[in-house]
Amino acid sequence: MNKQPPKGSEARKRKDPPGSGNSSSNPSGGQQNNARTQKRAKLQDARQIRTQPSDAALKDGELDLQAFLSAREFEIRALESSMRKSKAASTTRAFQKVPRGMRRRTASHNVKRVPKRLRARAVKEMAEDNTPTVDARKRRPRTTRARIRAETGKKLRLLAERKRKRKAKQSAGAEAEGNKEDAADAASKPTAHTRAPKPKIRRNLPNEPPKPKSKFRKRQIDKTWLPTHLWHAKRARMTAPKDPLWRFAIPLTPNDKCYRPTHRATGDKGAVVWDMSYMSTIGLYGSEEGIGRVLVALGLPKHLFTDKKHQKWRSGLRKQSGMLSKERKGVRRDIGPATIIWNPETTQEAATEGQAKTPRRPQRQVFLRVHPSCFFELFNELTVLVKAQTPQCYVEDLRFEIGSIELVGPSSTEALLSILHTYHTKADAEEQHAKVFRSLVGVTNPASLPPGALLSFSIMDPRLRSPPKRVQADLEDVDVSETLAKWPVTENIKSYGLFDRTARFEAGVLPSQKSLDRRKGAATPGTELGITARDPPIPIILFASRPASGGQAQGSWTLMAPWKCILPIWYNLVKVPLSSGGNPRLGGLNELRQVAFEQAVPWFPGDYLGTDAGAEWELEQRAKRKADWERRPKGKRVAWESLDLGAGRKGEVGDGLACDFEHLFGLPKDALPEKGDEELAILESDTEADSMDVDAAKDTNGKTKTKTKTKEKVIRHISHESLSQIHRMSSSAFSTLCKAENPTTSPSSPPYQTITVALTFTGRGVAGPCARIYRLPTQNPIVVLPSTQAEVSATPSQPGDGGASSLPSDLRDQWLGRLNNCTAPSTNTPYPPPHRIPADADMATRKKLVAESILNPTGGPLPWAWETAQTKGNKVDIGGQHPLCPGEEDLIGFVTTGAFCLADGKGRAVGSIAVDKAMEGITFAKEKGKPSEGRLCVIRNAGESVGWLARWEVI
Repeated sequence: MNKQPPKGSEARKRKDPPGSGNSSSNPSGGQQNNARTQKRAKLQDARQIRTQPSDAALKDGELDLQAFLSAREFEIRALESSMRKSKAASTTRAFQKVPRGMRRRTASHNVKRVPKRLRARAVKEMAEDNTPTVDARKRRPRTTRARIRAETGKKLRLLAERKRKRKAKQSAGAEAEGNKEDAADAASKPTAHTRAPKPKIRRNLPNEPPKPKSKFRKRQIDKTWLPTHLWHAKRARMTAPKDPLWRFAIPLTPNDKCYRPTHRATGDKGAVVWDMSYMSTIGLYGSEEGIGRVLVALGLPKHLFTDKKHQKWRSGLRKQSGMLSKERKGVRRDIGPATIIWNPETTQEAATEGQAKTPRRPQRQVFLRVHPSCFFELFNELTVLVKAQTPQCYVEDLRFEIGSIELVGPSSTEALLSILHTYHTKADAEEQHAKVFRSLVGVTNPASLPPGALLSFSIMDPRLRSPPKRVQADLEDVDVSETLAKWPVTENIKSYGLFDRTARFEAGVLPSQKSLDRRKGAATPGTELGITARDPPIPIILFASRPASGGQAQGSWTLMAPWKCILPIWYNLVKVPLSSGGNPRLGGLNELRQVAFEQAVPWFPGDYLGTDAGAEWELEQRAKRKADWERRPKGKRVAWESLDLGAGRKGEVGDGLACDFEHLFGLPKDALPEKGDEELAILESDTEADSMDVDAAKDTNGKTKTKTKTKEKVIRHISHESLSQIHRMSSSAFSTLCKAENPTTSPSSPPYQTITVALTFTGRGVAGPCARIYRLPTQNPIVVLPSTQAEVSATPSQPGDGGASSLPSDLRDQWLGRLNNCTAPSTNTPYPPPHRIPADADMATRKKLVAESILNPTGGPLPWAWETAQTKGNKVDIGGQHPLCPGEEDLIGFVTTGAFCLADGKGRAVGSIAVDKAMEGITFAKEKGKPSEGRLCVIRNAGESVGWLARWEVI
């Protein structure tokens, strides 16, 4: 029998190379071994030089000259061929020499995508291989405005060239005439040296951002660039030019893939750095008592200003972090977290050494470092509070006076030690804080330092020690444990230079890079540049922070310096050669959120819905999610109204694109005002224009678009007003509430309180933003047999309507049963498998079974038909494997941040839950004698019907 040739995909398969054997014997590594074998054979064949033995040229002992010459010719050709093959066999192109993270897709045919040191080689390779290259396009202006600008630029260049040539000709003529006397007179004439004026800092008023250069001025009309903007713009994805974030152009994430590298750099080895200059700094000045009253009015506890335990903080040797709040109508509402630093008073010993005169009335200075999203809210509150003090205090806006850099990772201390060189002209004049900092060699976790540790000293220009070198110190000479235990920073305390406006201004007047290059060229090669009178000291404040989650989580370093000194520090920081290999990694806003998420720490403002900044962030995210959802075709986006939650429930609970706390608390969300208010009232009939109506879209007056935008603004305003009624309860207050005998909120407490929680899955499951958080059912629902009526909406019936739930009566027990065996699918169903008519039954058997069912004394329907109706359509579970999600009456909150956590190896989330409903679940569990069940919850992603069991903890 003839064998038929293969058809279809079998005929198109590549045949195995000869000698490779059967690859099916080793399916996992056969393909890789074949490729390696082929490459090795290719290299060996290229390096082998074929030769002919000399005996072939001898005939009867006589030399055959022609055969001998032919043999030698063959060997020479074989040698040349081997040289060509070996060169081509192991060749690597120029663009392959670039690190993988820096490669570009067009590097193989565009030499401008290759580093300068490899461009000559790339051009040569492209010429040899006849690679089609990319020519520089001719930038011809396409518009009238572009043409005028191009012509103007050309004229200006010609005028500048003529002026330069004229000056060169005049100077050459003067030298030729030998007019040395005129040159001497000109040199002896006094010249006017101008310096940049000090920036004006207004009291109790916000300050304007620094005036940018003329060529960058138009790009910063509605936003401000960070000091390192030009460096970041080439290496990271920035915020949209017309959509800045918190009035700044902020880097969002690096261009290369960095999720896993960031996780490794922050925990295992390496470091991640962020330019945090967008963080706002506010200066508070006045008497110590007045400043204390202002800070107490902002929500700080009173014991911080009376206990001896916090004396070091009031002395300026520690920093303090806490949540600031304001009082409105007898109710306190959070503003945002802040870091508070006091400027220490100069001690008597330090004053004697510096011969400084102490003022009659000592004035204290405080820095408040807050997030830019809540800056204006806090600044306005401070302005009101300081004017009510006697003697009066005042505040200053130092946003553009002080910048900051943040570092996280085991090598963060090493990176700082490599670039921060203390500024001192004498060996014995080094500051005490600088000595302590230099003794931190070997510290791999800033969290090991004392809580709130703070150092302040002056450093030299990092460019004087450029490029930075790896720290090499003898650990035997430095006792890190003794330094961490004693922390000797209380000797000769002086006021911090960063609080001095003159010191900040002088530090910003740094020498140019060209002048430093000239000094390096004049110095002996290999020698370090010394400090001159033109090199000002740079005052810095360096403090360590530890995550609130505790444990072995990595701490962070925060470096505060003058705004204009951030760029030279940054240039050297990203070039530090770490002992673990590589350089510090770049981090953006997404990486900052990732680190906070992996440490189970809420990120401000995204995880703080009980603040105005958090509400504004939530509304912006809703708009982005809605735009992404509307951009998708109808067949590829979630249909919220058709979501099947089981037990006859249809539709998503609330808005699937939002953390819908308005729906949870019953607050107005998108209700439009009545027609009486002409400024806000919008007729829905006028705005509900069909999206396919081309005429409406091309309205010349633009009335439809204007009304739609106005309606969106009104809805956004109403949503913000509703979210502003939600308040956040602190973790300490919630702990006190749980320990109370009668755990109910007091009448004086603000309504609509939420608490921020960390959610850990007991087994499988990953939650995303806007996921719904349910408590375990706290009441036994009534079982209702399914009917043939239309399925109802997921929105529960109003009280008093007599509506009953169709959820299983043992739904709580089903979820508790999955606590011990979360990874295995649920197999216990409340109904036995249906008794169907066998498929192979003959007609007589079928008639007999039908007759028995008809003669059934109960008179019910067919057994198999009734059981099939019960198990069909997610009536008792989801797909036969997952229990149903609890009802809407058990909805307690929403997830604000959630993903797969690389630190835990499973899902994790951060969310907010309603305090009243959470306490009801805890009380119900205590009454049953199982208080641990009160913190169990079910998390369901928006648009999905499957829930996952998790446990929540207050953070």
